Amino acid sequence: MTSRLRLSWSSPAGRGFIMLAVMQMAYGFASAANNSTVTNYFEEVLYFSGPQFGYMTAIRELGGLLLIILMALLYRVSLQRLTAGAMLLMGVGFALYSVASDFWTLIPWMLIGSFGMHTVLQTQYSLGMSLTTQERSGHVLGKMAAFGQLGTFAALIVVFLVFHFGLFSFVPTFIIMGVVGFIGAVAIFRFPNLFEGEEREMAPKREPIVWRRDYRLYYWLNLLDGVRQQIFFSFGLWVLVNRFKLSVAEISLLLMTVTIVGVFSSPYVGRLIDRLGERRVLQSINLGYVVALGGYALSGNVYLACFFYVIYSFIFPFSTIGASTYLRKIAVPADVAPSLAMGVTILHATAVVVPVVAGFILNFVGYQVPFFIACIAALVTVAVTHRLDPASQRTAARVALDEARSAERAKTAAAAAADAGSSM
Repeated sequence: MTSRLRLSWSSPAGRGFIMLAVMQMAYGFASAANNSTVTNYFEEVLYFSGPQFGYMTAIRELGGLLLIILMALLYRVSLQRLTAGAMLLMGVGFALYSVASDFWTLIPWMLIGSFGMHTVLQTQYSLGMSLTTQERSGHVLGKMAAFGQLGTFAALIVVFLVFHFGLFSFVPTFIIMGVVGFIGAVAIFRFPNLFEGEEREMAPKREPIVWRRDYRLYYWLNLLDGVRQQIFFSFGLWVLVNRFKLSVAEISLLLMTVTIVGVFSSPYVGRLIDRLGERRVLQSINLGYVVALGGYALSGNVYLACFFYVIYSFIFPFSTIGASTYLRKIAVPADVAPSLAMGVTILHATAVVVPVVAGFILNFVGYQVPFFIACIAALVTVAVTHRLDPASQRTAARVALDEARSAERAKTAAAAAADAGSSM
């Protein structure tokens, strides 16, 4: 494969890129439409209290917590088939939000959607990195993030038009999410079996469960990201809706702003990860979290709060991209997909605990305290990222694999040189 990814149908990687891009847009659409409407749906239709937002978030994140078990059970299923099934499951779960009447009747459909959504959350990175070499992984994942943002932007336009002009209610909106999830499942079903951009007859092998001390920094990144991420995910929009009284249409406009910034900047940030390395980029991103979270907690003005919301929402996808490309550089290929699943499980272990604790805290203190806790998690992450050094932290198996590849390339080059000399 050439150093640049070809996007034509003439190459397997090009076809795979287009399939994954369509799936990413569908995933972005369905998840963004869900995220931008459920807060108001919970408050205006199901009449949730503040703590119930935290409890429901914990339930929703069970899908991520149990992901490693699901991946272990289905480790013989190819990633593209697994992703297609997960997209379908996510669509069904989102569509059935429409039949819920209270906190308890929502739980089954939230769990179904959660299992699908969290499976795609990690398989999309494995599929994306299979399109190219590790030196260009950040660039390709950045492009994939941009396609996801395009789907998000389309969803936010639809949600804004629907609720601003009162075209229809929450129920048809959830059904549309289900249809889009089905489209994404169809798009990714025939994704080719790729390894570093080259097609293989068989799907790459992956281990059922991977837990290695060599990957401990990757695990720490996910654990700390989970603390920070879930506090903001649980209560970020709730603050805007509950304190500042933003409507569904206004929330959609805010998220559109985030999306427009992401569409144009995601490929650039992905290239930065390739060029500058994970350590420098992740350190900068986590310092940005401290500024955004602290500013959000202290903002008494709705416009200032929205500004910090945009800053946080723009930078948060790149934590996962940076952690994923770091893992790829130190792990053997068979470990990548199950290790990504382990990372998601670790992240969501905190997601089950943190929102419940934060929701309990809200009964006694202001919403600012959980955001300050998230700031502390980001500061600790800065210290962890300082220790990242992919070149020296490769596993023994990865070092042996790289040496074998180098020897094979040298042998091939020597044979080509000998053939060229004999023909002169």
